[in-house]
Amino acid sequence: MSLGTILIIILILILIGAVPAWPHSRGWGYGPSGILGIILIVVLILALMGRI
Repeated sequence: MSLGTILIIILILILIGAVPAWPHSRGWGYGPSGILGIILIVVLILALMGRI
């Protein structure tokens, strides 16, 4: 597995953990999941372009 693939998997797991439906993150709102979603999209674009 390449470093980009591992990074994408870790970001997806963090994004799922930050969704406000879980009890530990219910009070956080949508901020953390939105920020992590943007980071995930940027990493996916970079991986598809071959930069990672």
